[in-house]
Amino acid sequence: MDLLENVMYGNIEGLSALELSKLYEYDIFTLGRMAHSIRDKKYGKKVFFNMNRHINPTNICADVCKFCAFSASRKNPNPYDMSIKEVVELCIDAYNRGAKEVHIVAAHHPTHEYNHYLDMFKEIKKATPLLHIKAMGAAEIDYLTRRFDFSLDKVINDLSESGVDSLPGGGAEIFDSKIRKTLCHGKANADRWLEVHAKWHSIGKMSNATMLFGHIEERHHRIDHMLRLRNAQISENKVNKKEGGFNAFIPLLYQRFNNFLKVKESPSAQEILKTIAISRILLQNIPHIKAYWASLSFNLAIVAQEFGANDMDGTIENESIQSAAGAKSKNGVSKEEMIYQIQNAGFIPIERDSLYNELQEYREVSYSA
Repeated sequence: MDLLENVMYGNIEGLSALELSKLYEYDIFTLGRMAHSIRDKKYGKKVFFNMNRHINPTNICADVCKFCAFSASRKNPNPYDMSIKEVVELCIDAYNRGAKEVHIVAAHHPTHEYNHYLDMFKEIKKATPLLHIKAMGAAEIDYLTRRFDFSLDKVINDLSESGVDSLPGGGAEIFDSKIRKTLCHGKANADRWLEVHAKWHSIGKMSNATMLFGHIEERHHRIDHMLRLRNAQISENKVNKKEGGFNAFIPLLYQRFNNFLKVKESPSAQEILKTIAISRILLQNIPHIKAYWASLSFNLAIVAQEFGANDMDGTIENESIQSAAGAKSKNGVSKEEMIYQIQNAGFIPIERDSLYNELQEYREVSYSA
């Protein structure tokens, strides 16, 4: 068996990330065909999306990550800080227009009290009890434990009891310690990121996992990142008695404007699609691969559905983090446009909830440009 066949059948024991990075040497069509065969076996022609609203309550941050264009800094001299009332009003408005999920991530605010976060989630649940709250990345949770000197168990349980339903995958960036030191020195390291998610999973909850690529990392760093997630999912399945784990893997394309990394060129579309295909092949124990259109562009995210991805994320409505660095995602996308584009690409749009329960299948073309 050659390398790709071995990986397809899960025979990777003893292979290093550097050795597995040779997967990138296969031509894009071979990788795409292999990855698509996995997604086709799992989901057929289905492409998932949800009705969601992204809310970023503040950009005032105690950390200065070199890749970030969102936090208030010399590159973004416009700090803001929403009140709990403002956040709740946005949630009510989104829910009234059909949103099933609110995705809340923000900055590591230096002065907010601990109860500020708990009160915010409680008020959202009180106002919109059926709205799924996906909130607080692992780095945010780690920041709370350090700032207030609380145990991880306490913070995890408090967030759950206050209404947080699942964790987003942000803050993973690249797990390699040397790359991470340049990107986001001071933020939770790889082991801590994985520990936060493992603790969340241990109480029977789901989360996502991300990887930020296309900056200063090399191919073997991406493979190492995927392997750590793969192994974490395997380890947790052996240990946890309650059902929890990673729902989806999301390769996030680095946006190179308005930050301090000074990366001159973005990866080619071929490199991006190879990365998505390899993630589907390597991460067969993580159910879904999300082509996050807000970072990839809508058109490339659609193409990625032929290369192992099976999810587009959602309507988003308002996106601040990727767009601050140059992505064309600020105003989200309509449900009608999402359905039309998926159908036009030859797939079946499936509206899902945050945990990938299927809500509605769309067979008829419902939109014309």
